[in-house]
Amino acid sequence: MQHSILVHEVNTDRKAVAFTFDDGPHPIYTPQLLDIFRAYGGRATFYVIGEHLERYEDTARRCLEEGHELGNHTYTHPYLTRLSREQCRIELVRTGERIEALTGRKPVTFRPPYLDFDEGAAAMADELGYAVIGAVNTGAEDWRQPGVEHILQETRSSVRSGGILLFHDGYQDREQTVEAVRILVPELQEQGFELVTVSELLSWKNRE
Repeated sequence: MQHSILVHEVNTDRKAVAFTFDDGPHPIYTPQLLDIFRAYGGRATFYVIGEHLERYEDTARRCLEEGHELGNHTYTHPYLTRLSREQCRIELVRTGERIEALTGRKPVTFRPPYLDFDEGAAAMADELGYAVIGAVNTGAEDWRQPGVEHILQETRSSVRSGGILLFHDGYQDREQTVEAVRILVPELQEQGFELVTVSELLSWKNRE
């Protein structure tokens, strides 16, 4: 696993962070998260799984209508390092095409499932024009439902300008994630952070 390939944060003096959500869209939890951002403002990036996007396209459409961004999270959520080069290509291309059909443009960022990544997958992502995205708060491990306070503590300790925050809105029960995000969004805004998409954050790199 080559974590050095992943973009965990952007070097910027602009006080901003990017909330990201993996594994959706989900018919229950994604709308709850969208409601939070609609109430407080800010934008996020949703790393969608292709087969979920096909099933819950209306939810994904709402993400777009409310100013959020869709990123590629493969079609079936596999461990990429266990796939052949062609299998890896299919996973990225199928979901990329689904996103483009919905948005009218190709997605520009990609997050590998489980952050499982190697140089072969990196070469494929580069060939397809993706920036490959990690996160600064991987210790939060919201995917395993460790408790709202754990998610908050690990995320708060990781927050810094240009940081990318990782959460999950798909699979299993995501109530802990929703509650943590409900607390974090206004809290970070009160601290002066802009909440932006990953592509916005990347566009500020080296502009200071």
